[in-house]
Amino acid sequence: MKHPGKKSLIALIAVLFLGSLAAWQLTRSQENSLAYRTAELKRGDLVVTINATGTVEPEEVIDVGAQVAGRIVSFGKDAKEKTVDYGSLVEAGTVLARIDDSLYAADVAQAEAQLLSNKAGLQKAKADLFRTEQEWKRAQLLGPSEALSQSSYEGYESAHKNALAQVAVSEASIRQAEAALKRAQRNLGYCTITSPVKGIIIDRRVNIGQTVVASLNAPSLFLLAKDLTRIQVWVAVNEADIGKIRPGQPVTFTVDAFPNETFRGEVGKIRLNAAMTQNVVTYTVEITTDNADGRLLPYLTANVLFQLQKLENVLQAPNAALRWSPPVKEGKGPASAKTPAGGSLWVLDEKRTPRRIEVQAGPSDGINTAVESAELREDMQVITGIRMSEADRNGSGGGNPFTPKFGAGKKAKGEK
Repeated sequence: MKHPGKKSLIALIAVLFLGSLAAWQLTRSQENSLAYRTAELKRGDLVVTINATGTVEPEEVIDVGAQVAGRIVSFGKDAKEKTVDYGSLVEAGTVLARIDDSLYAADVAQAEAQLLSNKAGLQKAKADLFRTEQEWKRAQLLGPSEALSQSSYEGYESAHKNALAQVAVSEASIRQAEAALKRAQRNLGYCTITSPVKGIIIDRRVNIGQTVVASLNAPSLFLLAKDLTRIQVWVAVNEADIGKIRPGQPVTFTVDAFPNETFRGEVGKIRLNAAMTQNVVTYTVEITTDNADGRLLPYLTANVLFQLQKLENVLQAPNAALRWSPPVKEGKGPASAKTPAGGSLWVLDEKRTPRRIEVQAGPSDGINTAVESAELREDMQVITGIRMSEADRNGSGGGNPFTPKFGAGKKAKGEK
């Protein structure tokens, strides 16, 4: 007699056995696929810095303007006898531009003629003074008498005094005419724009034929840099970091024009007039640097590093290793592990399981941190993350292919 229930029981046992075997194989595969990313502890110098952005500026800039109005008729010649333009080297007194001086030359001629007229008036006044003075002397000898009436006597006296006053007026008018002549000559001289210092032209802001109008603010014609061998970098430093900056502090910076070259300088001055942009307060810090080769050009963008502290021959750990901690399995331990005040690093023991080492964390340069512990040694491997297998990265192995795979990113520098 056949027993169908017995066959069903055997089939059920076989299915359970195969399912258990498959689950065991899957669990083993997942355990074997779990690996850790590690990095070596290195010993060396650690430099703590503050990062900021600034602009390369000439140390001394002069804005050359016009004090009179008129039309630009020509430009001068530079040291190489070429027409003044961008980048021209000029000496003190070099003619930069000329303004049409026809009106101002006419003013000078008019002032000169007025001066001559006033001088002639003075000569006439002196002649009148001589005549009235002689008449007044004769009147004084006669005095009021039958030969000279009282009214005539007083008339001679009044005429003499008027002649004296007229001489004084003529002399004052001459001084006034001389002042007007000097003013006209000075305005005529302003028609020739000259360089006040030796330097290089950074910017030319006018063209020949352009009319400049001088008002309360003199129109700017040329921008000169006095000495480009001494250059500055103006850096906007956040208010949270300004307390760490001091004059004489060493600085390094790079510019996009020379990305593979590092320039050096030092903090020269901290300006106290803070600026606020989008509720962020910044202070301008002036950095002085040498530009003897002239490679640094004005107004380049500089990426600046202020050196706050330099530690020599210290043990360093990646910041990623100090941030990492192993995930806590459900039902095994607390939901989160407490981290010591100094920090902790995780290493693999003989069984390839993570083991925590408490360390004293020091300054950081943003990538590595100085650490101290009796258990640490140079070249020790510390855990920085979990590296998944290729199957897990591609979404196979029974999991959801759309689930994010944590720890599957690129390796950090020095990681294995």
